[in-house]
Amino acid sequence: MKQISLYLIISITIISCHPSNDERPNILLIVADDLAFTDIGAFGGEIETPNLDALAASGVRLTQFYVAPTCSPTRSMLLSGTDNHLAGLGNMAEELRQNQQANPGYEGYLNFRVAALPELLQEAGYHTYMAGKWHLGLTPETSPGARGFEHYFSLLQGCAGHLNQMPCVGPGVAIYEQDGERVDLDGDFYSTRTYSERMIDYLKNRPDDGKPFFGYLTYTAPHWPLQAPQESIAKYAGRYDIGYDSLQKARFEKMKTLGLIIPGMNKIERIPTEPAWSSLSEEDKRIEARRMEIYAAMVDDLDRYLGTLLESLKRNGDFENTFIIFLSDNGPEGAHLDIGWDSLADWVDQCCDNSFENMGMANSYLWPGPNWSRSGVPPFRMFKGFTTEGGIRSPAIVHFPKTIPGGLIKGQMITVMDVLPTILELAEIKHPTTFKGNEILPLRGSSMLSLLKGQSESLHGQNYTMGWELFGRRAIRQGDWKIVYEPSGIPWEPNDPDITEDQWRLYNLATDPGEQIDLSVQEPEKLTDLIRQWENYVRETGVIVPDYEVGYAN
Repeated sequence: MKQISLYLIISITIISCHPSNDERPNILLIVADDLAFTDIGAFGGEIETPNLDALAASGVRLTQFYVAPTCSPTRSMLLSGTDNHLAGLGNMAEELRQNQQANPGYEGYLNFRVAALPELLQEAGYHTYMAGKWHLGLTPETSPGARGFEHYFSLLQGCAGHLNQMPCVGPGVAIYEQDGERVDLDGDFYSTRTYSERMIDYLKNRPDDGKPFFGYLTYTAPHWPLQAPQESIAKYAGRYDIGYDSLQKARFEKMKTLGLIIPGMNKIERIPTEPAWSSLSEEDKRIEARRMEIYAAMVDDLDRYLGTLLESLKRNGDFENTFIIFLSDNGPEGAHLDIGWDSLADWVDQCCDNSFENMGMANSYLWPGPNWSRSGVPPFRMFKGFTTEGGIRSPAIVHFPKTIPGGLIKGQMITVMDVLPTILELAEIKHPTTFKGNEILPLRGSSMLSLLKGQSESLHGQNYTMGWELFGRRAIRQGDWKIVYEPSGIPWEPNDPDITEDQWRLYNLATDPGEQIDLSVQEPEKLTDLIRQWENYVRETGVIVPDYEVGYAN
């Protein structure tokens, strides 16, 4: 393996603007990993995120932006503009079941029935750069370079340590690749800082040929293992001694103040099988509070280092002509990973020191758990891995004041599949029917530019249908109506007794976005119609429900 140093010294020298022969905008697509809906200040959080808050203030907040329940399915939709069951990630590669393997849409990588966004932009004259998590293929043929990135530094897998090359689950090391070569981390590595600095370096040193750029910055924070520099964690010392129950209430109240809560909407109560904060021992409170201090530090650092990138764009004269989209790939992690995933529990026992004094260090291995995660989605049900709103509704920000009015909140339904067509419209690119000798699937997303510019009132009409399926969990939304199916057989997840297993439930999200009132008995015709829509969705996308229910590993 090639040895490189990942500590990049950022020059503060102001360089001249790149020539603007091509007037098309630059594109900066930023993805956070497992970020909760209210972790950002502009969406209701107390964590200090001034740079994202500033983007939101002069941009547009999207409050019904939908993704997949976990990371790689979302990323496949983001870069293809179509459903993950068509794009190759019908299930996560790590979780493919025997009945799914070798079927179209279940390749476990971004397949070649889709033209990836960086490929399309590169062919159309954009410089293309990536820094961060890929999780869409491990082979040379499915690497970021093979799918259109001119230069990239990437974690190929789904997760890794943030302060060293710790793998998701040992033995071995996490796989990093730079421009086609596997690399070992050497030097002062911190994932959030390293990815940000690498993107800064790519953009500052790109050729002065007048071409616009596409930057794909995909943080691994705040995905587990929870790790951050000690000085970052110290900033939040004592802030979470109030506990998760009080934090959820505080975030819910701030959402009200920000106008993100509809009248009559309530916060979701604690899962009955989970302990109240007041019932914990003082030692358990101390440990739990530290867990959230580390998580907050990771989110704070994500914002801080993103700010260095934005400042670099301003110094270089690129910022005003850069279309920026920020999103999370799914809801917050809420699983009891030590209970449900035996191999991880064994690995943590072998690899790591989770003593209080060592929490957040490079050789510790922690996750937020269901109670802090519930605080991150106070009005929504459940978290990552679920097709309920807490698992699939992402905070999202669009920023391009040059043509899009800022300071607005858009509450219309938008999906992660709409990002690619939006960028193609900005870049004046027509989506192909064939690409590199392959027939290409049509888009299932639509450009949101007319909505963002205020030229239309909605992006998707009342008859638009979006479906979800992962690990056997299913959902369909059409207009304001949504049905959810939760299979039995996943005992290790934190289960909500109000969710009936092996039975479709019906919700009206216009009045009940928290999915607390099942209307399946009161509205049998609507239930029947949406089940029919589910059957159509299965036929259109080739959904194969796994032969037995599983959890997830990344």
